[in-house]
Amino acid sequence: MSTRGGTLQAPDNVQADEPRLAPARLPLVVYVLALGTFLMGTTEFVVAGLLPEIAGDLQVSVAQSGLLITVFAVGMIVGAPLMSMLTLRLPTRLTLMLALGVFAVGHVIVALSSNFTLVLAARFLTAIATGAFWAVANVAATRAAGPAASARALGLVGAGAMLANVVGVPLGAFAGQLMGWRGPFWALAALSAAAIALIARNVPHDGPAPHTGSIRAELAALHSGRLWLVLAACATTTGGILAAYSYIAPLLTERSGIAAGLVPLVLAGFGLGALAGSIVGGRLGDRRPHAVTIAAAAGATLLLLAIVLLAGSAPAVIVLVTVLGFFGLGANPVLMALAVRYAGQAPTLASALTVSAFNLGTAIGSWVAGLALESTGATGPAVVGTAIAALTLIPTIALALRRNRRAGSPGPATPSAAPVPADQA
Repeated sequence: MSTRGGTLQAPDNVQADEPRLAPARLPLVVYVLALGTFLMGTTEFVVAGLLPEIAGDLQVSVAQSGLLITVFAVGMIVGAPLMSMLTLRLPTRLTLMLALGVFAVGHVIVALSSNFTLVLAARFLTAIATGAFWAVANVAATRAAGPAASARALGLVGAGAMLANVVGVPLGAFAGQLMGWRGPFWALAALSAAAIALIARNVPHDGPAPHTGSIRAELAALHSGRLWLVLAACATTTGGILAAYSYIAPLLTERSGIAAGLVPLVLAGFGLGALAGSIVGGRLGDRRPHAVTIAAAAGATLLLLAIVLLAGSAPAVIVLVTVLGFFGLGANPVLMALAVRYAGQAPTLASALTVSAFNLGTAIGSWVAGLALESTGATGPAVVGTAIAALTLIPTIALALRRNRRAGSPGPATPSAAPVPADQA
C-alpha cells in the first residue's frame, strides 16, 4: 500500500484478527504527532467556553458567535479530503509543517481581528489546516509504528485530541477569563510554531512522494466496499455519542438534579473515559479489530439506553457518562486503522475521509439531537444518540462477516485490475 514517500503494508498471510508481535514502545514521532492533535483538538472546542466573551467583544449575539464552531466543523469535513488530494505529491514532513504553519497563521488572524466575518474566515482556514494535518498524521503514525502496532499508534494520536477535552479546553477557557478571549489563540499560535520545530526534527524526511498517478486514479483506489463500511461506522459512532454529549448538560441539571457548577466535572469524567478508551482500544485493536468495534458499538448503545432509563439517578448517570466516554470513542483508532488498510493505494485520502466522516456524524447527530431536545425534553438527545449508535452495529458486523468469509475462501477475491490490498496479500 503506497504512501507519501514510503510504503505502508500489512503483514502477509496474517489475518486481521490474529495476534501479531507488536513493538514494546512506540516511536517518538508518534508522540510528537499526538501533540499536534492535542493542539487541534483544543482549538476545535475551546471556543465553546469563550462564546460570551467573543460575542461581547465582536458585537454579535451569542448564537451568531456559535457559528465559529459550525464553520470549523464544515472546514474539517471539506478540508481533510480536499487537502489530502492537493498535497498528494508533497513529502509527509513538509505537509505536516505547512499545515501547522497555516494553523498558526489562522490563530494570529483571529487574535488580531475585530471583524466577525474575518474571524469566521480564519476559523475556516484553521479547520482546513487541521483536517490536512490530521489525515497525514494518521498515515505517518501508522507507517512509523508498523503494521503490528498501527491501531495502538492511532490510539495515541487520537488520545491527543481526547486529552484536549480534559486539559486543553478547560485551561483555554480559564486563560480566556484571565487574559481575555484572544489569549488562548495567541498561546495556540505559539505552541503550533514550536510543534513545527518538533515535526522538522522528528519526522523522517521521506523525499518526494513516489505516486505519479492522477487524482482520478487515486479516487479509483477507493472502490472498496469495506472502506465505505468503515466510514459509515465512523459517522454513526460519533454521531450517536456526540448527539447525547452535546446536550448532556440539560439532562444532568433538569433530570438528574446535578448542580450546574458540577457539570464540568461530569464532562471531565467523560473526557477521561474517552482518553482511556482511545488508548486501550488502540492496543486491543491490533489483535482483534472487529471484536473491538462490535463491542464498542454494543456497549455505547446499551450505555446510552441506560442513561435514558436512569436519568433520574445522579450517581448512576455520572458513572454511565464516564463509561460512555470509554466505549463510545474507544474504537475510533481501530476504525481509522481499518480505513487505511482497506484503502489500498489511497491511505492518506482514506484517513482524510475518516476525519470527514467523524465530523459529518457529529454535525448531523447534534442537529437532530437539538430538534429532539426542543420537542421531547432533556432525554431526547440521549434517545437520538441511542438510535444512531445502534446503527453502528450494522457496518461493524458486516465487516466482521466479510472478513470471515474472505479468510475461509480458497483464494483472494481481488479485482485483477488493481494491486492486491495489503490485508489480502
